[in-house]
Amino acid sequence: MKSYQGFLGGVAMLSALCATLADARAWDDAKYPDLKGQWRVVGGPMRYDTTRPWGPGQGAPLTAEYAALFEANVKDQEEGGQGLDQTYLCQSPGMPRITLGYGEMEFIVTPDTTHILIEHIHDSRRIFTDGRDWPQTIEPAFSGYSIGRWIDTTGSGRYDLLAVETRGFKGPRTYDTSGLPLHRDNQTIVRERIYADKADPNLAFDEVTVIDHALTRPWTMTKAYRRVGDPHPSWHEVNCAEENDHVKIGHEAYMLGADGILMPTKKDQPPPDLRYFKKPGK
Repeated sequence: MKSYQGFLGGVAMLSALCATLADARAWDDAKYPDLKGQWRVVGGPMRYDTTRPWGPGQGAPLTAEYAALFEANVKDQEEGGQGLDQTYLCQSPGMPRITLGYGEMEFIVTPDTTHILIEHIHDSRRIFTDGRDWPQTIEPAFSGYSIGRWIDTTGSGRYDLLAVETRGFKGPRTYDTSGLPLHRDNQTIVRERIYADKADPNLAFDEVTVIDHALTRPWTMTKAYRRVGDPHPSWHEVNCAEENDHVKIGHEAYMLGADGILMPTKKDQPPPDLRYFKKPGK
């Protein structure tokens, strides 16, 4: 009887091993584009549209309400404030700003998920490609919740395009450092088409379309990324909180001076409310 049980156990182990090997064979890395290595954005990460001037020169199709909000934000920045941009507090840039690629980028393609790792503050992304549908509830996040699908656009038997849709946001979020705003309702939908250049395998693109209630129409922009030639590139650690001299108290942004004393960032900026501190005696 024991010998029979041992035989059955061996069969079960062999079946499990065969299933594992079958799963391994089902994942054919050659069917996917070669995105290995380190990538950097082309044109720099400070402007949402790298082909157009910073700020108002971006030509964002904002509604009248959000155009006025953006104008007030630019004025605040010109006076020394931060405007609508909250990344000085080490907040994630969020989508679609993450697509600007502030740090070194790496694409990790697995059977069920494609990861885009970015050496910056909370920028890394997880794109589910396992065929799931949208969940009934999504926990809001700056980067949102992304579902993607690999597509063979040429019928060659190889995937050459990753189509992605991202929803489920929280805010505030801006497009870039100029403070270009997204709608405060956070009902943004971001659709992407990520692909490598057919003529140059070291060049990749992300065609990003933003649908947002702060826009008069969908806004499409294409980001380009260049693969770093060094097969063993350096990966730099980014720690935004380390030695960050920015301080936000209430609705005002201040800075710590070199002497460690709180200082204003704008002319005639009022000090913070000190009602809970005892005034030093004379």
